[in-house]
Amino acid sequence: MKAVVCGASGGIGQPLSLLLKSSLLIDELALFDVVGTPGVTADLSHISSVAKVTGFLKEDDGLKKALTGADVVVIPAGVPRKPGMTRDDLFNINAGIVRDLITGVAETCPKAFILVISNPVNSTVPIAAEVMKKAGVFDPKRLFGVTTLDVVRAETFVQEITGERDPSKTVIPVVGGHSGETIVPLFSMAKPAVKIPTDKLAPLVKRVQFGGDEVVQAKGGAGSATLSMAYAGYRFAQSVIKAVQGEKGIVEPSYVYLPGIEGGDAIAKDTGVDFFSVPIELGPSGAESAQNVLSSVSSEEKQLLEACKTGLKGSIDKGVEFVANSPGAK
Repeated sequence: MKAVVCGASGGIGQPLSLLLKSSLLIDELALFDVVGTPGVTADLSHISSVAKVTGFLKEDDGLKKALTGADVVVIPAGVPRKPGMTRDDLFNINAGIVRDLITGVAETCPKAFILVISNPVNSTVPIAAEVMKKAGVFDPKRLFGVTTLDVVRAETFVQEITGERDPSKTVIPVVGGHSGETIVPLFSMAKPAVKIPTDKLAPLVKRVQFGGDEVVQAKGGAGSATLSMAYAGYRFAQSVIKAVQGEKGIVEPSYVYLPGIEGGDAIAKDTGVDFFSVPIELGPSGAESAQNVLSSVSSEEKQLLEACKTGLKGSIDKGVEFVANSPGAK
């Protein structure tokens, strides 16, 4: 199993690469970035775990070398959010970065499972899909927007109410997108069920939706949610790899292209958008099926979903238009 991290020297990339290096499921770990990769590679290569680490810069066809033979490609590349910056502010910089990296994937390892972390995910996943479509190699089952941090936050923040010792034991579906009001945690579907006092529900939902801002402010402009995002990216990557290797019953919410996944058409019809995060059953081919949980939501969650759909449409269109108007990847 070869995993590649594109953007391995950044705030998310370094801790994510460390976690992936510790995984017993990965034999080979390739690191790519435009700066700093030799140092990160040297550092990680001293760790006594299974994965053999290699590192590449842009020079000397580095991206192609990193991606050759890849099974899983994780993309945290791009600039981080700064105070006062919305995910849309990131768009013009990160859109081009993701386009160029996905072009490399399309050319070198089109059958790899692609995990997009680069923000704004609501737009960068549609960009990735459009680039792969243009190259004639798009497989919707192999493209994932990583929304796991929203799930991790929902599990963690609800623990303060439930007192559950291990927050990861509470399963909370989080649907929609991956920014602000497009994030819809479905606390009514928590397993085991959780009782949230009425006066605490709205603040809890808002905290999950805007948890990233909490970290940006706490870091005083010196960074965004990098460590928790690295953990979430690692957790999702592990789930994908386990499922690909044959483990059954793995379900994780992810932001996917619905029309290409079993069960996705009905959700696309319900939501009016082609990209949406819902619980996905993972398997050897990637996204085996999309689970439609939207019919069972509470009245409060229905209202949240309406705001979510409106926000998502614009972000998706923006990503699709970016590729349509793009002169081509560098």
